[in-house]
Amino acid sequence: MTRQDLNRIAKGKCGTFPGTFGQPCSGRRGAVRRDAVRRAPAGLLRVLVAWLMASLSLSSAHAQVTFERLLNSAKEPQNWMTYSGDYSGKRFSTLDQVNITNARTLVAKWVYQTGTTGKLETTPLVVDGSMYGTAQDDRAFALDARSGRPLWMYQRQIPADIRPCCGRVNRGLAILGDKVFLGTLDAHVVALDAKTGNVVWDVVAADYRTGHSVTVAPLAVKGLIVIGISGGEYGVRGFIDAYDAATGERKWRLYTVPGPGEPGHDSWEGDSWKYGGAPAWNTGTFDPVTNQIFWPTGNPSPSNRGEGRAGDNLYSNSLLALNADTGKLNWYFQFTKHDEHDWDATQVPVMIDTSGRHWIAQANRNGFFYVIDRATGKLVSATEYGKTTWSDTKDAEGRPVAKKEASPTLEGHTVCPGALGTTNFMAPTYDPQTGLFYVTARDQCDIFSTAPQPYEAGHAYYGSAYFPSEDARPYLGFLKAIDPATGNIKWKFQHTSPTWSGVLSTAGGLVFSGNAEGNFIAFDAASGKPLWHFQMGGAVYAAPMAFAIDGKEYLAIAAGSAVYAFGLP
Repeated sequence: MTRQDLNRIAKGKCGTFPGTFGQPCSGRRGAVRRDAVRRAPAGLLRVLVAWLMASLSLSSAHAQVTFERLLNSAKEPQNWMTYSGDYSGKRFSTLDQVNITNARTLVAKWVYQTGTTGKLETTPLVVDGSMYGTAQDDRAFALDARSGRPLWMYQRQIPADIRPCCGRVNRGLAILGDKVFLGTLDAHVVALDAKTGNVVWDVVAADYRTGHSVTVAPLAVKGLIVIGISGGEYGVRGFIDAYDAATGERKWRLYTVPGPGEPGHDSWEGDSWKYGGAPAWNTGTFDPVTNQIFWPTGNPSPSNRGEGRAGDNLYSNSLLALNADTGKLNWYFQFTKHDEHDWDATQVPVMIDTSGRHWIAQANRNGFFYVIDRATGKLVSATEYGKTTWSDTKDAEGRPVAKKEASPTLEGHTVCPGALGTTNFMAPTYDPQTGLFYVTARDQCDIFSTAPQPYEAGHAYYGSAYFPSEDARPYLGFLKAIDPATGNIKWKFQHTSPTWSGVLSTAGGLVFSGNAEGNFIAFDAASGKPLWHFQMGGAVYAAPMAFAIDGKEYLAIAAGSAVYAFGLP
């Protein structure tokens, strides 16, 4: 509850206390307040006073989240201040109070129902005792991270004719200064006051009527808010934007499909670049040493038909290294050239430093695990980590090369992995203690067919159809631990079905993930042995995170339409 809410209630204006204090304000000014004081038992009054003081403390204790705090987030393990926990993308927490010896005693501490329907893909942020998250239909909220009690809620009024391809989802917020930042389904970027949820500024990134949207969790770098656009299923021309955090002014834009006269433009046939796709719908990472933002891009459009867009189709399905100040492209690495299977490369890139080597790693949707030198963009290795049939050779750089017969046909034939990929948007994690990279993986093959389709602005633009191959059953889901130095799979845990959860690792020797059946599971990071699970009653499409308050460690994850927090008894 904010100071404004308390003042409103104290003045006798309409409002209610949450929870057990649900008596609405009514009658003459202040009457309910004074009557309640006269009638209430002393113990109840003490509880009420303590609750009100906690509310005031929460509303005033929030410190400015400076760029320096984000840079030095390792010094604040109690907070989770970016989508991946820090700029590296590791999604690793140095908290170790919950560990392999006591994880089996974890209990649910609180549950927050978002009040929306449909899946949640958000990773909440926690700063100084407050939690910030998002839900379906561009709902943002702030909670008391101790109890899950709501502090404020923002609900965007979304146009009725929006056209998101893959659910009305949002993956989270960024925080900088005294504001949190939200991308929206109608392709806006919005700054909200972190204490109140009030709109500070609201700018248009693109026209939602042509299929653009923003579902990504923004990345706050220096004084900029960086976002990528969604809409590759509608033939948008992808881009990455940076906005001034204070004013909302756009500072730079990099189109992920180069125009005439730009390097890479000749990788597109005719005018196909105008609706070439390459969206940037998942969050990147930032290297402060080189001042580079690493951002992944998605499929070319149409996603499953290569005719009419001959060439490599740069910079689709690529990892881009950008100057953080200007957006200038320093280097790129393309994972799948001339993609015809919807294998977006939008998986979170993870920065790894080991034995004097500075890598960036990605478990790609196409079934290969890539390690890249992050200074040069040169490929270090590419190893298969899931079931693949589309490639059996590599080029001179070591990059897998697609077989001609893997292309979709009019009749259709089976290719592995399927269009959903060996992994997808599910956030991975890297544990520097074990030296292992953990990722949700799936084995599913699809039958891909193709047919001519003209581009029409604002309409789906696939150029094909695909559906699961019955010959490739059973469809399997895994959590896999990969050694980046060798590409070897150290261990794997098989779920009962393909799953969509992200992954978290902690200094307690644990890896946390969820599954499609609604379980939240703790694993031994070294062996993959399941140590504990909790049934949340809703499928998991989000990634977990960790935080601490008053010296107590918590784990949080979204499942179904709720956010859950867990801790030791």
